[in-house]
Amino acid sequence: MFEDLGQLIIKISDGIWGAPILILLLGGGFYFLVYSRLAPLRYIGHALQILTGKYDDPNEPGQLRHYQALSTALAGTVGMGNVSGVAVAITMGGPGAIFWMWVSALLGVSTKFFTCSLAVMFRGKDDAGEIQGGPMYYITEGLGKHWRPVAVFFALMAMIGVSPLFQANQLTQMVRDVLLVPNNIEASFQTNLITGIVISIFVGLVVIGGIKRIGNVTGKLVPTMVVVYTVTVLYIIFSNSSQIIPAFQTIFHDAFTGDAVLGGALGAIIITGVRRAAFSNEAGLGTAPMAHGAAKTNEPIREGLVAMLGPIIDTIIVCTMTALAIIITNTWIHSDADGITLTAQAFDSAIPFFGKYILSICVIFFSMSTMFAFPYYGVKCLGFVAGTKYQNSYNYVFVAVIIIGAVSNLRVIIGLIDIAFALMAFPTVISTILLSPHVKRASKDYFKRLKEEKFVTK
Repeated sequence: MFEDLGQLIIKISDGIWGAPILILLLGGGFYFLVYSRLAPLRYIGHALQILTGKYDDPNEPGQLRHYQALSTALAGTVGMGNVSGVAVAITMGGPGAIFWMWVSALLGVSTKFFTCSLAVMFRGKDDAGEIQGGPMYYITEGLGKHWRPVAVFFALMAMIGVSPLFQANQLTQMVRDVLLVPNNIEASFQTNLITGIVISIFVGLVVIGGIKRIGNVTGKLVPTMVVVYTVTVLYIIFSNSSQIIPAFQTIFHDAFTGDAVLGGALGAIIITGVRRAAFSNEAGLGTAPMAHGAAKTNEPIREGLVAMLGPIIDTIIVCTMTALAIIITNTWIHSDADGITLTAQAFDSAIPFFGKYILSICVIFFSMSTMFAFPYYGVKCLGFVAGTKYQNSYNYVFVAVIIIGAVSNLRVIIGLIDIAFALMAFPTVISTILLSPHVKRASKDYFKRLKEEKFVTK
């Protein structure tokens, strides 16, 4: 019965990720980019200045500084999607899927700018009087209370989308294939279960701390894990420097032919790339606006500019490095492994013995920081649907789901998360399009004041 259910989930997932979702995410991103007259791309330098704290004001409303808001959002995106998600993309769609991840991410920059600007612009209050942001709030505050059913639908799907199923599964797979099996410890359902229980206990000890604590933890973890991972992957890439150009050639060639895996099925490659990009940077899905909506600022456009850096850091930089490591080492050709195991084999091939253990440390950082950040989103969504009185119960469900993820099938988990992501995207992108004139007017005013140097800086 469970096997049949798993196959049904995979079938539904493949069905829902067709032309409509591609038009929504890629078309929506293109619309935002053109409608804003390329503003997000033109002001990347200013966005970096904001991130340094140059414009922070502790007296402004909100819960997180700009840096903490981006760190919390990145903790939910820069993670397993960049390590094992890229491996899944190459396995399912070939190297060409990476090109379509890039396209999706570049368009996602403008989507993030709009959604996270709205998250601050149309902040609401929960039933405890606390200021909150996110699609469910800007849907009801911006479009009216009669849109509440749409906002509730988003929140329900988001509670599934931000579950720890994928992170727990891949961390458990890493422990099994990299640490247990090579040391002659037999892998079984029991070992996966024990690993899942250990992970759930550790995560449970952290997530009860709330958003400020999560912001502090992720603010320290995200730079550390990115630096360690970046240095290691760059070593792998540049120690095989003669293969860099051929690797890019493979990506570009396969992006339009599908020769590597799918025998010319270009549509399937595009879909795979967009699906994995959405999994990686979540532009258009609506989770990041929940973190950025908590930023301490009275300037919605400023927070939108900070948020748009996410897809650049996440997909354009980190995912590309992972893809190059896998393609350069040829592990995607010579191995039938999937997910984190394929990435571990690439690391082990380039850095014998040490590589897989370095990756193991990185994976712990990636998966744990994501699992520290995701409960915040789920708590916020449950608080919106059922009230703040019950919202913290999501943390306990979240911890329990870690154990389920540890013992479940990877493809079924990906299918379930992809279904939730697709169903989150429709209310998020459609409502953002409807509210986009508000962002355009605010952008015009903000950039005019910026040009006239009317902002106080530190």
